[in-house]
Amino acid sequence: GKRLPEDAGLVVVPGSKSTIGDLIKFRENGWDRDLAAHRKRGGHVVGICGGYQMLGRMVRDPDGIEGSVREAEGLGLLDIETVMEPEKTVRNSSAQSVQFGLPLEGYEIHLGRTTGPDTARPSTILNGVEDGAVSADGKVIGTYLHGLFSADVFRAAYLESLGVKGGGIDYRAEVEKALDEVAAELERHLDCDAIFGLAR
Repeated sequence: GKRLPEDAGLVVVPGSKSTIGDLIKFRENGWDRDLAAHRKRGGHVVGICGGYQMLGRMVRDPDGIEGSVREAEGLGLLDIETVMEPEKTVRNSSAQSVQFGLPLEGYEIHLGRTTGPDTARPSTILNGVEDGAVSADGKVIGTYLHGLFSADVFRAAYLESLGVKGGGIDYRAEVEKALDEVAAELERHLDCDAIFGLAR
């Protein structure tokens, strides 16, 4: 796979529908070595949901919920461990950033329970409960909150804490603009009245 850029100040490890499978692919592409080098250079890492789970020491799936591989060594950037459990958490969440005390909105959709020493430093408060983990040096953050960076004020504060001028983008307005553009293209190329007629 393509290497992670060496000049990045921040790497975001996103969510996954198959944490162990994607962790294996991450290693096959050599990104584990790239991420370790990024950390040695003082880089920051944010893991969201499955990405958060991958940042730990171990991911276990004793019941084979995600597949036939029952466990995989994590990337070791957070002192946590995740055990997959059959009950899936799916909910909209109101949250707060622990670091900045700023409100966040998003959602959770994950399997598993994450524990370990680094969870004593939560990254967010989700629906009134501590969530996530932060490394001892504060440069690695994990959370189960999808949509973490959609809060404009938080995103600007976080980027500014990394020495990058944040802000300037209104996330909600950008999403609305993109949806309006898609809707306009659909109306231009489809007979929407005929489609709606079929739906009746």
